[in-house]
Formats: sequence, C-alpha cells, structure tokens
Amino acid sequence: MRNFNVFGIIPARYASSRFPGKPLAMINGKPMVQWVYERVQSSEVKELAVATDDARIADCVRGFGGDVVMTSPDHASGTDRCGEAAKSMHPEDNDVVVNIQGDEPLISPKEIHLLASAFEDSSVQIATLVNPFNDEKLLNDPNVVKVVKAKNGKVLYFSRLPIPYLRDGATPPNCYFRHIGIYAYRYNVLKEIVQLPTSELENSEKLEQLRWLENGYIISALECDYQGIGVDTPEDLAKLAVTS
Repeated sequence: MRNFNVFGIIPARYASSRFPGKPLAMINGKPMVQWVYERVQSSEVKELAVATDDARIADCVRGFGGDVVMTSPDHASGTDRCGEAAKSMHPEDNDVVVNIQGDEPLISPKEIHLLASAFEDSSVQIATLVNPFNDEKLLNDPNVVKVVKAKNGKVLYFSRLPIPYLRDGATPPNCYFRHIGIYAYRYNVLKEIVQLPTSELENSEKLEQLRWLENGYIISALECDYQGIGVDTPEDLAKLAVTS
C-alpha cells in the first residue's frame, strides 16, 4: 500500500516567444490547457491545479471548473512555478508532485500512473519519462531532448545533441532515447531543487534538469510508449488528432 499522495500541477504561462497564448490555443473547440487538465483529472492525483501568473489563463481554467494557483511572474522554469504552487496544496514531504506540461494535450492517466509508481521505491527522488526514438530525423532536432541512461534506469545525461556519439556505426539504434518532458518529484526534493542556483551545464544546454544532475540528484527514467506531440508552435497544432 502506498504511503504517499500524488499532486498534479500544470504550469502555464502566456508569454511564449514561439507561440504567445499557447495554453489558450483552441483544439476541437476547447483550449489546450483544458485538454491537459481533464486528462490528468481522471488520473490518480489527489489534487490538481494550473499554476499561472496570467489572469487570462486563470479565467479560462476557472471557466471550465478547474483549480488555479496564481504564482510569481519571475519564475525561470516550470519546476520553479510548481515549487511555489505546491506550497498552497500542503503536501507532506514524502508525497509526490507531478509537473505536467501544459502543451501535451495527448497526455493520459497511464503516464501519470507510471511516474507515480516509481515512488513506491522510497529511494526515488525525481522521475521522468523516455521512449526510444521512432524517427531518426528527430535525432538532429535540438528541440527534441535526448537522454542517456544507465542499465538501472538512472539518467546519466540529457542533451540537445544526438548522444551517445555514433562512432564507426557501432552503436545500436535502440540506445537512443527521447525525453518526454514530464517530471515527478518527492516533495522534500522539490523544495530543495528550487533553491539551487543555475548551473554551467544548465546554461549551456538550456535544460533545467542538468542543474539537478550537476548537484548530485538522481533522476529515474522510465520507458513508456507515449507518442504525444508537444505543441511548441502554431504549426504543431495541425499535427494533432485530439479526441475526448
């Protein structure tokens, strides 16, 4: 029997350089943030909230009956926003906070359950999802983050470059993993990592999770079959086939 509860937080900001107002983009008659919220709401989360600093997003979420936590506009990352929002949800240190990307409208309870299940191992600090690449063209796309993991599932490194380096054609293709940008944290760990200063590795790759690795935190990577499409640009909306 589990000795922890699961809290879900969807960080959502209006000011995206590539897609301003992205959480409010309409998909089949509903704003994107509503698709994400309703899918996660049907999972095992004890509480769920959208964390935002924008009144337009807050009004939208309240309009469809969702819960909102207003946060500072100064957060540099979704994790920082989750850290502030989680305080108002009052989790215990051993509870799990799941950071769900607001631009993943195909997310499902299956992924939430997989992440939460990792914390049945009391040693797990942070967990995230990966899957094998099914399109080699994406290996050279810097917007698609690559992951190298150990045999025990612990993350060794994240990069925007194709890693590991393929020398002499010797590396089998099934060693390449794509990062799915959803995280879960033990709450006591979340409170610690939001206090960390930015790191050199983080600044070089513009990947906040490198800050955690550089400071000695262990990230568990769980393989899944999720093939969702993250919406980064208006063009990405055309790739979606979202149904309720």
